[in-house]
Amino acid sequence: MKKESVNSELLAKVRQIHIKTRKLVDNLIGGEYVSAFKGQGMEFNEVREYQPGDDIRTIDWNVTARTGIPHIKRYVEERELTVMLLVDISGSVQFGTTSKFKREAMAEVAATFALTAMLNNDKVGLMLFDDDSRKYIPPVKGKSQVLRVIREILTMSSTGHHTDIATTLDTFNQTQKKSAVVFLISDFMDDNFAESLRRTGRRHDLICVRMNDRIEKQTLPLGLVEVEDVETGECMVVDFNNKKMREYFESQYKKRTAVLNEEFVKAKCEQIHLLANQDLFEPLHRFFRQREKRLSHHRS
Repeated sequence: MKKESVNSELLAKVRQIHIKTRKLVDNLIGGEYVSAFKGQGMEFNEVREYQPGDDIRTIDWNVTARTGIPHIKRYVEERELTVMLLVDISGSVQFGTTSKFKREAMAEVAATFALTAMLNNDKVGLMLFDDDSRKYIPPVKGKSQVLRVIREILTMSSTGHHTDIATTLDTFNQTQKKSAVVFLISDFMDDNFAESLRRTGRRHDLICVRMNDRIEKQTLPLGLVEVEDVETGECMVVDFNNKKMREYFESQYKKRTAVLNEEFVKAKCEQIHLLANQDLFEPLHRFFRQREKRLSHHRS
């Protein structure tokens, strides 16, 4: 009975995230996704008669010889994309100061990307990781894949506390040969992944989605609090009523943010920075809108 209750709660949570993100995708993001992400190449569309001004390099000589009339091949941008979601499930994402942990917020973000891709008939795949790649789901199309993505993010157990982004990216690059749109969703509590990030950025359209909790950015006067580093298991008691202590934690957060921002720029990848206990969808909408404008300007 207990197992049935857990399963029903999980099903309800998956449906809740799906319904919530579907509405937001329909209202905010869907139309801008097509313009924000280019196809992976060109595909043949049709043959038509040559017209003055056409590029002679596009002449289809076989059709021309058969008909006696010059014809050219026309191509269009291949729209179908492969979207890969690389989602952190390490110990540090099992944290939250409100009713929502970072892991649940990450599931909502992943669902947004997956639904948007599904509505545009693109493939979606998933890789879950901590200090190793825990699960790989190959990219396919369809609603059932979106629901599976949400379910796996919420339920996949982590056997390692640490985060190993470098190994995850290297494994992904070996697995995914074709260029893809890659959303790396993590709190980036890790070091020494800069080179792997750059390699991935050269091969794929890489977007780093950093998820934090509000208290990681701005500490509150909460008194004596036992703090555990969920990645190492180390515990310490911190007096958050002490202003200097709060300022220390906030300064460490700012330093970490500066280092990550520099690495993202070097890797030539875009960044979306989110807070789990604040609105997730306006920053996502803003990202799609700004990217659409930037690409439109570049094409013109």
